[in-house]
Amino acid sequence: MFYSRTMTKSTHEIDYCKLTRDIKRWAQALGFQKTGITDIQLDTAEQQLQQWIADGHHGEMDYMWRHGTKRSHPEQLVPGTRRVISLRMDYLPPDDDPVQVQQNPAAAFVSRYALGRDYHKTLRKRLQQLVNRITREIGEFGYRVFVDSAPVLEKPLAVKAGLGWMGKHSNIIARDAGSWFFLGEIYTDLPLPLDTEVSEHCGRCTDCIDICPTRAIVRPYVVDARRCISYLTIEHAGEIPEPLRPLIGNHVYGCDDCMLVCPWNRFARPTPERDFLPRHDLDSATLVSLFEWQEAEFYRNTEGSAIRRIGYPRWQRNLAVALGNSKDPGAVPVLQNRLSSSEPLVRQHIEWAIEQLGAANPSPNPG
Repeated sequence: MFYSRTMTKSTHEIDYCKLTRDIKRWAQALGFQKTGITDIQLDTAEQQLQQWIADGHHGEMDYMWRHGTKRSHPEQLVPGTRRVISLRMDYLPPDDDPVQVQQNPAAAFVSRYALGRDYHKTLRKRLQQLVNRITREIGEFGYRVFVDSAPVLEKPLAVKAGLGWMGKHSNIIARDAGSWFFLGEIYTDLPLPLDTEVSEHCGRCTDCIDICPTRAIVRPYVVDARRCISYLTIEHAGEIPEPLRPLIGNHVYGCDDCMLVCPWNRFARPTPERDFLPRHDLDSATLVSLFEWQEAEFYRNTEGSAIRRIGYPRWQRNLAVALGNSKDPGAVPVLQNRLSSSEPLVRQHIEWAIEQLGAANPSPNPG
């Protein structure tokens, strides 16, 4: 809901420049590393989104067009909106070595954002605390908070608010923080002064495009979700196209390859948030150990985690594909043990994995 204004102070009594400085200071105290303010004009982003959808790059994500123009018109989604407060929070765990996991075919690679507590919960709570602090200062005002949970163009808004620039992989990059951070927004009717965009610093670099295993970045700034490993392992509900399975490698939930090679991420700083620290050894677990989770164990171990949203069958599907890519003959009995008890979607991927492992490890010729 959008909370209406019943300010204890009149608009003439509020120093909006000071209030903006205070908001940024309060946000930092709540764990946000950067805060910016932008208006609600998203004409260019709207055109780019419409073209992306027209090209079919959204795959099965019908929600990208289902809300019409509300995504690119904040005032339609939340009437009365005049400004957007955009905030970022770092999430890279300290002492993490994702490249080592990525290069170990027996290890399960989980996108670093999903190793700990579901970021939606953490950021939404902090955003609400920030709103409460603003309310204590000026009284009630119009607002609504968002964390990747509604038709919001969070990346273009973050760019306009000066939090960073859009990288060629379509993630936001900051000079002093790389791209390992979450975004959150507060839509508000407060006429806060605007921040300015920062310049783009990707230059001629194409590392993120070149590293993509499935060539999902079809051109700079444009990702075809239908080929993206993050989409295939999270958003896609059905069968993973067979030609793409070998390219998925050991990714079982999401993919960070394009960020791992980004030169700007050498400036990324470890998160101080305990909520984002790895749970259940997901930063170093083996494919076999995760595949052996029973359904009840999966839901118990993913309680409060973003991973839970894909459900147990998709989790098993993803792990089966990764095991098929592992070249580990020891995984065959583990896969075979699940054949009879798995639903058709999972069974089909298990059979493919067993076939792959048999081809990779043929029996020696006794003659």
